[in-house]
Order: sequence, then structure tokens, then C-alpha cells
Amino acid sequence: MTPHPNPRILLVDDDEGLAALLGEILQLHGFEVARVASGEAALERIGATPPDLVVLDVMLPGINGIEVLTRLRRSSDVPVIMLTARGAEAERIEGLTSGADDYLAKPFNPLELTARIRAILKRAPRRDPDAGATDELVIGALRLDLKRFELRADDQPIALTPAELRAIEVLIRRHGEVLSRSELTEFALQRPLEPYDRSIDTIMSKLRRKLAEAQVASPRIHGVRGHGYVLDVGEATP
Repeated sequence: MTPHPNPRILLVDDDEGLAALLGEILQLHGFEVARVASGEAALERIGATPPDLVVLDVMLPGINGIEVLTRLRRSSDVPVIMLTARGAEAERIEGLTSGADDYLAKPFNPLELTARIRAILKRAPRRDPDAGATDELVIGALRLDLKRFELRADDQPIALTPAELRAIEVLIRRHGEVLSRSELTEFALQRPLEPYDRSIDTIMSKLRRKLAEAQVASPRIHGVRGHGYVLDVGEATP
């Protein structure tokens, strides 16, 4: 999805006061904002008028935010930022596992939400100036199309979230090199690694599972205890 000149944000939160405040702040920063108060209304709105990004609270009347995200990911890759209760580690992990691109724990600074929205809407990752102007990265069975921002294995698409795509890009570009959790967090989630933050580990776990499901024998993502992760091409790549 190509972002609108004034990116369209859908706020999904039944806290009317918070949603109104966030809506005003986002509009001041140049976003077009729509608000709904339930998961059912969110899915209906997204189906009728797809936004550029969804800010989705976990705690909603009717179907909760995790269920909304699960249903959404069956047909859409629209970026999603989850709003979770502070200290609700299980909610954050479940949100990321279900396909969220980032999360914020309530209460939070609305300006931080604005910054994270802008970071995610960039979509295309930072480019390595020494990597040239190639439109594709190919390694082993994987082919990453940088124009479409799409990963394929043996010409079969692998459905990834924007954060997962940013992570696999940097792993491909720097294959064989152990990348720290901090480096991967800044590239994939476009924010610093926070204390006790396991988001990047969840993303790596999902990537490994999806590559395994696509029967990708090489390259493979390996965790290096105490250091980070590496994309290992093994003997399958010349």
C-alpha cells in the first residue's frame, strides 16, 4: 500500500476521551484520522475504506483487539500499532505474534505514538549506501523485491508484516554477520531497544517459523546466545 499524501489513520479505542485527544494531536501533525469504538466497526471500516495504518487497542467491547488483528491479517497487511495495558507482557507478545508491527503500553506520550506512526509509514527500510540501486536481493531460495516490498521463496510469496520485512532485509544484506538485538530492533521496529523488550525475539521467531513453513532449507536464521541473530546461508549458496 502506498501511503496517502496525508496518511489516513484509523483509531480503534472505546475510550472516547483518549481517542479524541489522540485524534486531535495526529490531525495537528498532518494525518487524516477516523475513529471507531469497537472491533466489529474497525473491520467494517477497514474493509470499506482501507487506512494507511491502524492504532488498535487490545481491550475493546465485543471482539478484542487481538481477534480483530487475527481476522485482519487473513486479508490485509495494513500496518497495526497495538495499545496494551502497561505490564501486560502476554498481550504484547500475542499482538506481535498475531501480526502487529509495534505496540505502545498505556499510558503513553501521544508524541511517541506520532513518531512511531511516521517510522512505520516509511515502509521502505533505510538503504545501505554501498548496496547500490538494485531492486532485488537474492540469497539461497529467497528473493526480496524492494519495490514491491515482497519476499518470495522459490517464486512463492511469504506473507510478512512490514516489521518482519525490514528485519529480513537487513539480515539478507548482512548475511553471515551476527546482528545484535539492538540493531535489529532499530531497523525492524525503527526505535531503540527498551529494557526487557522481547519484541525482536518474537519477530525472529515468526520469521523462522514462516521460512520453515515455506520449506526454505537455506538460508536459515540462527540465534546466537548473548549476541543476537545471523542469517546463515550454509553450503546451499555458492
